[in-house]
Amino acid sequence: MDLIYGIVTGVLFGVLLQRSEVIRYDRQLGALLLKDMTIVKFMLTTVLVGMVGVHILVDLGLAKLSIKPLILGGTVLGGLLFGAGWGLLGYCPGTSGGALGEGRLDALAGIAGMLVGAGLFAEAYPMLKTSVLTWGVYGKVTLPQLMDRHHWVLIPWFCLLGYALLRWLHKRGL
Repeated sequence: MDLIYGIVTGVLFGVLLQRSEVIRYDRQLGALLLKDMTIVKFMLTTVLVGMVGVHILVDLGLAKLSIKPLILGGTVLGGLLFGAGWGLLGYCPGTSGGALGEGRLDALAGIAGMLVGAGLFAEAYPMLKTSVLTWGVYGKVTLPQLMDRHHWVLIPWFCLLGYALLRWLHKRGL
């Protein structure tokens, strides 16, 4: 049953990616040049809805959080590699799959890059484990824990700030 949920969720997310036009190359380029914030608005909305939904499911006992440790070295290195790949290709990993689904064969480079990158990471992991992945290790922490507040105290503030940012971007035509 979990596989069915995953497939249905993946198809729905793919439809939303396609309908919101975030897998279009011009939208990707506009985001990279900070001229078109369609992708930023889509991602912010997704994060806010996901944050509320996940915490409702956790509070109802229907889901469990699996918090990963905060490791700044790995996060910074991964972010730099992600950004470089996105900038060079014009697609992020999720939009590469969506673009390929629409028939854009240039997205195959992104899919190939993900596979090669995963293989290189697997080969480099023993070295990374004793170097980059030891820099800035803070353990399994969440923002509510760091701020010593219940998550339902912070979530409305994040939603208000997110809404204000979305309105600000919309008013500026971004």
